[in-house]
Amino acid sequence: MEDETLANPDENRTPPDNPVVLIPARMASTRLPGKPLADICGLPMIVQCLRRAEEAEVGPVVIACAEAEIADVVGSAGGQAVLTDPDLPSGSDRIQAALAEFDPAGAHDAVVNLQGDLPTLDPAIVRATVAVLAEPAVDIATAVCAITEEAERDNPNVVKAVLAGDAGAASGRALYFSRATVPAGLGHHFHHIGLYAYRRAALERFVALPASPLEKREKLEQLRALEAGMRIDAARVDTVPLGVDTPADLERARALLA
Repeated sequence: MEDETLANPDENRTPPDNPVVLIPARMASTRLPGKPLADICGLPMIVQCLRRAEEAEVGPVVIACAEAEIADVVGSAGGQAVLTDPDLPSGSDRIQAALAEFDPAGAHDAVVNLQGDLPTLDPAIVRATVAVLAEPAVDIATAVCAITEEAERDNPNVVKAVLAGDAGAASGRALYFSRATVPAGLGHHFHHIGLYAYRRAALERFVALPASPLEKREKLEQLRALEAGMRIDAARVDTVPLGVDTPADLERARALLA
């Protein structure tokens, strides 16, 4: 009998042509409380992220908010926001809930999940990630950048992606993600960038899956998809966006956008 977990539910999928961008945001942050509303060059951080997503021009942008105060700020900036349950366990669950509220009819066939703490994100990275879904076999697209700083190779806070194929290709199939330095031996190592583009059906399947053993061990949500037999491909890009997690990161973001 065929393993249903590994079966491809749709061998004839076509590239998505109507993506929507969803950005999860919540006020709770251990190292930088209230960071979605932190001022960066006159705009709250979540609005800076909204602007980068709009500049990518891949589809409408919606902020999936855990709190009404974020929604109010987004609305005042001319953006769209959807309130979600603040107790949802992850950003993926939050965007799935927001998608059901924003597009119950299923008009959007792909969902881009952008983190709400990437105010300096190059919009070209978003476009490159979405373009990976042009390969019909891909369930989820993401992005990586070649590691050039030696300290990053052994830093467990830098997630490494192991990709199949030519290291110089525009994209590659992800075989594994780890906080360890993988693969062993000489050659390229890739820094995983935490943004994703899902086929809509893939997102629905992913959030319905239980947390997997490797996901729990590495504390990396994307391993749940790989363990379930879902295909993740990664666009290779030239820069790693600054993630704002600390007051020092916030100051760096202010300097970059000044």
